[in-house]
Amino acid sequence: MIPLHNLIGGVLLSLAAFSAYAVDLAISAEDAYAKTQQSEQPVLLVDVRDPVEIMFVGFSDAVDINIPFLLADRTQWNAERNIFPMQPNPRFVEQIKAELAKRGLDEHTEVITMCRSGSERGEPSAKVLRDAGLVNARFVEHGFQGDALSEGPQAGMRLKNGWQNSGLPWGRSLNADKIYRVDR
Repeated sequence: MIPLHNLIGGVLLSLAAFSAYAVDLAISAEDAYAKTQQSEQPVLLVDVRDPVEIMFVGFSDAVDINIPFLLADRTQWNAERNIFPMQPNPRFVEQIKAELAKRGLDEHTEVITMCRSGSERGEPSAKVLRDAGLVNARFVEHGFQGDALSEGPQAGMRLKNGWQNSGLPWGRSLNADKIYRVDR
């Protein structure tokens, strides 16, 4: 029979581990950038947006590679939402693992994903990577563009937090060696 204090201690330890997992998944844009600037612990920073979105919104060359988590399906049209539907990239995990291997990195390497806002592709992509064995996958909280303002003359514009609004390097130019391309 297990003493009650041992059982309670084990449950509390399990809850602490679960809580650390949930907290550990998100990382600020500033901390993600700082990790790309150090050499002690390798990290792979992946922009998981569709490359056409990047073309119109901007890109950071601090990103190691662009591997979309979801791709706009330009063969279909969602009339209700007035958009192209987004479809999962069926090779996403495979492409991430190949990029790690290409760089001589293993599945314990910290992989940080970044989308537009952090919620629709950033967090889900990090969870998919963790489920695939990349235990140190994380996502940039608030993503590349950050959150939209809810009030004032610029309400609806993404001018709060995120990579672009944190004074981190970015621009309108794409890096042909880093952007996701189907021609190679």
